[in-house]
Amino acid sequence: MRPDSPWRTRDFRALFAATSLSQFGTNTAYVAVPLIAVSALDANPGQVGTLAALSTAAFLLIGLPAGAWVDRMRHRAVLIAADLTRAALFASIPLAWWLDALTLGHLYVVVLLSGCATVFFDVGSQSVLPQLVGRDGLVRANAAVVSLIAVGNVAGRGAGGGLVQLLTAPVAVACAAAAYLASALRLTAIHRTPAPAPALGRPTRLRAQIGEGLRHVLGNRELKALAVTAALSNLGTQIVNTMLPVLFVRQLHYPAGVLGLFWAAGGAGLLLGARWARPVAARLGHGRALGLAGLCLAPAGLLVPLIGRGAWLWAAGAGWLLAMFKIGLDNVLGVSLRQHMTPDHLLGRMNATFRSLLTGALAVGAAVAGLLGELTTVRTTLWVGGAFLAAAFLPVFLSPVRTRRALPRQEDSRTADVPAEDS
Repeated sequence: MRPDSPWRTRDFRALFAATSLSQFGTNTAYVAVPLIAVSALDANPGQVGTLAALSTAAFLLIGLPAGAWVDRMRHRAVLIAADLTRAALFASIPLAWWLDALTLGHLYVVVLLSGCATVFFDVGSQSVLPQLVGRDGLVRANAAVVSLIAVGNVAGRGAGGGLVQLLTAPVAVACAAAAYLASALRLTAIHRTPAPAPALGRPTRLRAQIGEGLRHVLGNRELKALAVTAALSNLGTQIVNTMLPVLFVRQLHYPAGVLGLFWAAGGAGLLLGARWARPVAARLGHGRALGLAGLCLAPAGLLVPLIGRGAWLWAAGAGWLLAMFKIGLDNVLGVSLRQHMTPDHLLGRMNATFRSLLTGALAVGAAVAGLLGELTTVRTTLWVGGAFLAAAFLPVFLSPVRTRRALPRQEDSRTADVPAEDS
């Protein structure tokens, strides 16, 4: 096993196993909850859009302060609390179903509060990773985590569609709740729980700490380009994803399992992109791989709105797979680059800034999808989403990222782009 392999670290193996369970829960619920809304509660496109927007709105509401809070707390406790919260929230859905008391309002509350827990889980897991594996192991560790997310998309969304079709949606949501509980239990195996990073003289007021994170990201041309490209990708992806349950179930009359398989094809693309990220970067250079992948693959997003029956379904599925391949590659290389460019004491706030922008884009995309779905048609909304996917690569392609051959050295990441203290 290579000296820089993250698999040598017991705590990384525990984090990876817990994240795999959490991803299974997330992706199972991703399929099951909107299908409950559409098939059981007769939700219209606007209501489906609201449901999707609330599931990610937490990053707009608390994303930035969450980064400062995570920088002050022990990460294992944050991760465990987030998983236990999500387990309890999703367990309430089948309970309300069996009591014949489930409403759209209940679903809105569950997805909003579980989104708040996800804020802390995502920021905490990305912030603890460099401390568990070291910066030399980050590319391999990120490749493993992104591959895991992709496998979760395949297994979780495929299983979610299958469970909804075979055993009903409440059973699928109950399985998601059980997965979150198992993830929390697995996280207790992490023994090395680093204390919060030393202050290094940075301001202690929350607003000042948030400002440091924002200046670090938005004041750096490469980090800003990575953030804008990822946000546009998320915007397009969410517009498409929000309308897919309506198109598949209500207009094309496909069973839930077909929707799950379509989403699983996207997960397969993420997995392939994550697995090819390191060899492509080694051959082309880190930044050139990001730029050329976007130029060659992002336009495949325009195939997605062609979803129909027969060959058109396969063509759209191929476009979805290729678009997600590009995003999987971006996730590994982009996350590794931004972690290398960030000193330890800013990791939580950098990750929170990115997650706020990226997941905020998901909330905006869901709201836009719901509004367009009501004012125009589902098909028109899909074309808007496909256009965002096709153009999302441009900020990185037109930035200095495209010319970067290698990741910054470890010592550079400790000092580069550290903002001056407020006077």
